[in-house]
Amino acid sequence: MDVKLGQLPTWFSTCNFTPNGILAAMGRGRDRYFNKYINVKKGGIGGVAMVLAGYVVLSYVWGFDHIKHDRWRKYH
Repeated sequence: MDVKLGQLPTWFSTCNFTPNGILAAMGRGRDRYFNKYINVKKGGIGGVAMVLAGYVVLSYVWGFDHIKHDRWRKYH
């Protein structure tokens, strides 16, 4: 990702385009994907707080019509 446009031909010449090189590059890409999205650290207070905040927002959205009608009744 740090290759500049002028360095692109030199960078391409250093790449390994043999079948083994392509398979190795695909394996590295798969490993990067798994480490970023699949093999993440489990647990912690952040996940619990996010679920709790989502529950609060969702319950407010579900009850908003009832809250809205109660608010309007006070003035009419």
